[in-house]
Amino acid sequence: MNTFELKTKVIFGQEALQYLQSLGQKKIFIVTDPFMVKSGMIDSITKYLAEGSFKVFSDIVPDPPMELVVKGVGEVTAFKPDAVVALGGGSSIDAAKAIMHFSREIGKLEKMQFIAIPTTSGTGSEVTSFAVITDTEKGVKYPLVSDALIPDIAILEPILVKSVPPAIVADTGMDVLTHALEAYVSTKATDFSDAFAEKAISLVFQYLLRSYENSEDIEAKERMHNASCIAGISFNLASLGLNHAIAHNIGGKLHVPHGRTNAILLPHVIEYNSNITGFTPKDYSEAAIKYAKIAKLIGVSGSTVRLSVKNLISEITKMMQRMKMPTKLQECDISTEVILKEKKAIAEGALKDACIITNPRVASISDISEIIHKIS
Repeated sequence: MNTFELKTKVIFGQEALQYLQSLGQKKIFIVTDPFMVKSGMIDSITKYLAEGSFKVFSDIVPDPPMELVVKGVGEVTAFKPDAVVALGGGSSIDAAKAIMHFSREIGKLEKMQFIAIPTTSGTGSEVTSFAVITDTEKGVKYPLVSDALIPDIAILEPILVKSVPPAIVADTGMDVLTHALEAYVSTKATDFSDAFAEKAISLVFQYLLRSYENSEDIEAKERMHNASCIAGISFNLASLGLNHAIAHNIGGKLHVPHGRTNAILLPHVIEYNSNITGFTPKDYSEAAIKYAKIAKLIGVSGSTVRLSVKNLISEITKMMQRMKMPTKLQECDISTEVILKEKKAIAEGALKDACIITNPRVASISDISEIIHKIS
C-alpha cells in the first residue's frame, strides 16, 4: 500500500512574498546567511513583517555544522517565536529545519509555523522531509529524514533568484535534474512521483540554459524555481539514489559544491544504473527503460533502449558543456593524491548513506570505487 500527500502549502509566482503580510503581529525568527543581510535581500522579507517583531539569525554557512544548529536552537528557545522563516539556499533551509525540529523537541515549542523561502533553484528543500547537517570533525554529511522537517509553507518568489551568478544557476539546476532523475528510477517510485519527476525534467531541459545565459529572463527563472520545487516533491515521495549517496560523501570529504558534484556523477550513475547487458529487450533493466522514456520526453530517443540511454547521457553532457561545468573532480582543483586518499572513505560512506537504499541497482564498494575513479 502506498500513500500520496502534500503537506506544504506552496505560494508561487511574482509577488509571492506578499503572503508574509498575513503573519500580522506574529513573532518571527528568520534563519539566513550573512550575504542575505549584507546584500539587503533580507529587506524584501522584513518589509512585510513591520507589524510584528522579528529576530534575524544570520550565521548560516555552507554545509551547516552541528555546532551551528545547537547555537540556533538556543536562540529560538529563548526568543519563542510564532514562526520560523528560512531564507536562502539549501544550507539555510536545511539548518532552519534542524533548528526548528530540535527547538520543538528540546524547547517544547510545538506551535511554531515553519516557512521556507528558497533563494536558489536547486534543493527543493522547501517541500521535503530531508535536511543535511555536517559533522566537521569527521568530514561526514548526515541526511536527516523526518516528516517533522517538512515546511508548512513554501514561498517561491522568482525575483529572489534573478541575481544568482551563472555558475550557481548551473550547479543548482543540475541538482534539480539529479533529484528528478533519481526519484524517477527509485525503487519507491510511483505514478504520482513519476508525474512530478517528468514535469521537473521537462522544465529543466526547456529553461535551465535560458536561465543560465540570461539573468533578465524572468520566465526562465520562475520556471526553474518551480522545477526545483516540483523535483523536491518527487524525491520526497520516492527518495533518491546512488548519485546523492556518493555526492554527500564527496561534499563532506572534498568540499566540492553539492550540485556540481551531482552533475559530475550523473552521466556515470545513469550508465551504471542502466546496466544494459545485451541488445534484446530481456537485456534491459527497468531503470534503462525508464531512462529511455525520459530521452523520448525531451526529444532525443533512439531506435533502441541502449541508444536512447546513450542519447540522454549525451544531452546531459552537452548541457553541462554549454554551462562550462567540470566533468572531473580534478577540474574542481582537487588533486589526484587527495582523491586517492579519500576514495575508500567516500565509497564506504556512500554505502551507509540513506539515499542508496532506493537506488535501482544494488551497488558494492568496488562499483562505487569504479565510479569515483571515472570522475577523478
